[in-house]
Amino acid sequence: MSTDHDARLADLIIENALGYAIFTMDLDGAVTSWSRGAEKILGYDRLEAIGLPFAELFTASDREAGADRLELETAKNHGKAEDTRWHLRKDGTRFWGNGMTMGILEPKLTGLMKILRDETPAKLAEDQRVLLLNELNHRIKNTLATVQSITEQTLRAAKVDPRIRKDLTNRLMAVSDAHNVLVAESWAGADLGAIVRQALAPHDHEGVSRFQIDGPLVWLSPHQAVSMALALHELATNALKYGALSAEAGQVEITWNLAHTQLGARQLSLLWRELGGPPVTPPDRAGFGTRLIARTFGQESGGEARIDYLPQGVQCVMQLPLSVRGEEPAAWPSIIAEQIGLARTRAIVRTDASEASSPPLS
Repeated sequence: MSTDHDARLADLIIENALGYAIFTMDLDGAVTSWSRGAEKILGYDRLEAIGLPFAELFTASDREAGADRLELETAKNHGKAEDTRWHLRKDGTRFWGNGMTMGILEPKLTGLMKILRDETPAKLAEDQRVLLLNELNHRIKNTLATVQSITEQTLRAAKVDPRIRKDLTNRLMAVSDAHNVLVAESWAGADLGAIVRQALAPHDHEGVSRFQIDGPLVWLSPHQAVSMALALHELATNALKYGALSAEAGQVEITWNLAHTQLGARQLSLLWRELGGPPVTPPDRAGFGTRLIARTFGQESGGEARIDYLPQGVQCVMQLPLSVRGEEPAAWPSIIAEQIGLARTRAIVRTDASEASSPPLS
């Protein structure tokens, strides 16, 4: 294939790539050639564009900050410079441009080429998504605060045991803490490690941790993240009252692993193991925490949860099939309603803890 043919093919590609602004510049940043795509995106025709300083495509603030000069120098010194920012068209309107400036070698550096794409629609859609997400986060936090206030006032008016009111408040706070992790990830889901550390932070000591945490990176859907936070809260609260965390030398190991089944499904297994606490004997009845964990990880999720009251300490094994795609935040109202419903049931049917030979998960 001849050099002339290659040149004609390159010109043909450049002239028909109307979705891209492609132009060349000398080493000082003055335009030397201008494609039809550049005319369409930037608004200058070819006669107007030839000799146009590169800086004219930047906003006034970026020019004063030296963004245009930095891009040119980076391309000359390192071969290329990537750029994503608001740029200016001929008529002064802004557009969100993503592109790259590259050096032209023949074989020495003789000029620069810029390839720029207008991504304004995608940028505006992303800004709108972030705006709506922030509004959703704000409304959910307000809802949680309202639920907490209404619940506290209702239970206080009914003269419900203050310990039950405190337990319910702490559970709502566990939901709120999990929400904070999800907000940080824009509701795409949450890292299990972050959920574990957030849930256990209120029960840990400064300096020397009483928790040994280990496991690979595992991504949970929003619904799974909240469920895990609530389960860990129940286990930690019970350990603090009756288990390993009630003893000075007590410790808790939290480990997990990720596996794939023969069909390619992702499966999480998590182990909570208490060590160094008082001797344990099996309880006579299942407490709220036991029922919550069993229901959340067994009946509803297709997983399995088992709590063993071993003499050396409580041990909980949870297995959970992981979602391929994160769930929508719309699951929140059902989660909150479920926890309040379970708490109300507990308030009605609760018997004295002294009836059990060893306190169940409260």
